Amino acid sequence: MNEHEHHKHAPAHHVTALPIYFGIFIALMVLTVLTVYASRVDLGWLNTPIAMAIAIIKCALVILWFMHVIHSPKLTWVVVIASFLWLAVLFALTFADYLTRGWSVY
Repeated sequence: MNEHEHHKHAPAHHVTALPIYFGIFIALMVLTVLTVYASRVDLGWLNTPIAMAIAIIKCALVILWFMHVIHSPKLTWVVVIASFLWLAVLFALTFADYLTRGWSVY
């Protein structure tokens, strides 16, 4: 097998521009400041959903850009989406147990 045939089946390598990484980093820092601000404001029952929404956005940015899933093959996307669905099931079961207890939540 010559060198040309060996590289024919190699996966494509995508190089992301440095300004994109800095933009994602700035977005993560803004979301972190937003998380701290939201934690100091009493929003009642909305505190947890808002914190979870911000965390999901930050998690998606890290997975898509810093873990390079944005440029990955479709099988990687299937694994990532399946992982999030499993995590959602675990959260739903945990919150269902917590919210159906006999004592008052708030």
